[in-house]
Amino acid sequence: MKLVSESFADGSPIPEEFAFCKIDPKSRVALSANRNPHLAWSEAPVGTRSFAIVCHDRDVPSSPEDVNQEDREIPSTLKRVDFFHWVLVDLPVTVTSIGAGEFSDKVTPKGKMGPAARLGARQGINDYTAWFDSDPDMSGDYFGYDGPCPPWNDSLVHHYVFTVYALDVARLPLMGRFGGADARKVIGHHKLGQASITGTYTLNPRLAGQ
Repeated sequence: MKLVSESFADGSPIPEEFAFCKIDPKSRVALSANRNPHLAWSEAPVGTRSFAIVCHDRDVPSSPEDVNQEDREIPSTLKRVDFFHWVLVDLPVTVTSIGAGEFSDKVTPKGKMGPAARLGARQGINDYTAWFDSDPDMSGDYFGYDGPCPPWNDSLVHHYVFTVYALDVARLPLMGRFGGADARKVIGHHKLGQASITGTYTLNPRLAGQ
């Protein structure tokens, strides 16, 4: 399979319009346009009956102790874990691209609705659901795409991996409310092929050259 994007090149920075947050010189960060990027895929294996998309950040700090602290940066040696930004399943086999902003075009406090989505697909919750759990202004189920917002004091540029999976079923056996780890486990039993591209993003002005 092949996967491309008109929104960013593989291995290159993701423009801030596709991020949840952007650098702000006065307040460190501000909300951004939060649009999903364009994706297009081809050369699906014979027998493909649907597609799924998963986006995850592979560089999230495993401990929140140093996150967004004024007096220090998060060390690059800290163990990193996955943070899921998008889980989209049951895309019809006739769909081979999605437009920029088609599934998300703003930040929605308390999260977008789901799991039903455009094109007859379903969206899982992303990991902002847990991140905002204790914030009364933002807590809720964050279905669908919500873009990058890495810690502004992280010493690492974060990598966001967008993967499209070709599946041997028209509808994945996922029920109700599901997340990225749930989806990837089930996808593993039905995967015929996959393709990925990776974009980078940082809110650390030192790393961004600001």
